[in-house]
Amino acid sequence: MTAFRRVRPVSSFPHPPLTFSSLPATVGDAVARRQGNRKGPAISASPAIAEPSAGIGYAGPVGRFLRRRAEGRTIPVIAVCLAILGLWYCAAIGVNWATETDKLARAGDYSTLNAVAATWSAERPVLPVPHQIVAEVWKTVFEVRPTSPRSLLFHAWVTLSSTLLGFLFGSALGVLLAVGILFSRTLDKSLMPWVVISQTIPILAIAPMIIVVLNSMGVQGLLPKAFISTYLSFFPVTVGMVKGLRSPDRMLIDLMHSYSANSLQTLVKLRFPASLPFLFTSMKVAVAASLVGAIVGELPTGAVAGLGARLLAGSYYGQTIQIWSALVMASLMAAVLVWLVGLCERAALRRQGMLR
Repeated sequence: MTAFRRVRPVSSFPHPPLTFSSLPATVGDAVARRQGNRKGPAISASPAIAEPSAGIGYAGPVGRFLRRRAEGRTIPVIAVCLAILGLWYCAAIGVNWATETDKLARAGDYSTLNAVAATWSAERPVLPVPHQIVAEVWKTVFEVRPTSPRSLLFHAWVTLSSTLLGFLFGSALGVLLAVGILFSRTLDKSLMPWVVISQTIPILAIAPMIIVVLNSMGVQGLLPKAFISTYLSFFPVTVGMVKGLRSPDRMLIDLMHSYSANSLQTLVKLRFPASLPFLFTSMKVAVAASLVGAIVGELPTGAVAGLGARLLAGSYYGQTIQIWSALVMASLMAAVLVWLVGLCERAALRRQGMLR
């Protein structure tokens, strides 16, 4: 007859019952508890990992500030700008060397140091250096009345007016074309190729034609330049919005259909909010293209105001510093306009819950 051993109940074991509160919070606690039930010296848990700012060379607030700048975009951008400035000064020596050394040789004051200094301080250099451009911008912005035709702010405002007007027209036209292409297969197959082909025509060739035709119709002043800006800015908005309106997943569209939503409700509630990132990205490109169109529109009209007129006047009289100061002002305007579009993008996406 087989003998059976009597098994002790679980409650009679010396270990306490396992509950949720008795679970170890970390692996170190589990090791410590296990060692506590053994005899002998306990092995200490591994120390906490040091913070990134506790490393050698990164201690203190200055080190943390430099580390954040190095991990971000500040230091790389500064390094690239310094490299560009260095190459610019070196290129100015080579480009201005011939004319300035001839002047020094005729004056009998030729030396290498004098020649290098002359290439960086010429009155009418072939390639002006950055400090000459900064001085010209400072003089024409802060030392001249803004309402004076000699002021760079006066010319910048004239160009900015046509830029903003053309940008608004181009953005509205691009959104309308994108909606039409979305709902009409005929427009998608017939209009979209022409939208792409329209951008293959050089703007320098079509701008005089647009201005001559509009002048014959009695349209002058701000509108011809705004129409040229519209011509350049509507294309990126159209392409971006078509991509954005088609971006929602098919399951979401079917969900809207299950709620008995019509095409307009689906557009407003689903497609348009989903297209906002595409819209603002294309608007950043469009606003810069609109500025280019406004400047190009001022060139064939013989305008007396605007950055394009400033470029023409500088080229007529050989004022290269004036030309470069107008170009720098145009680039600053483009950067500010793109930054403002980015602010609107963040505000709109945050309101839609797409950005925190």
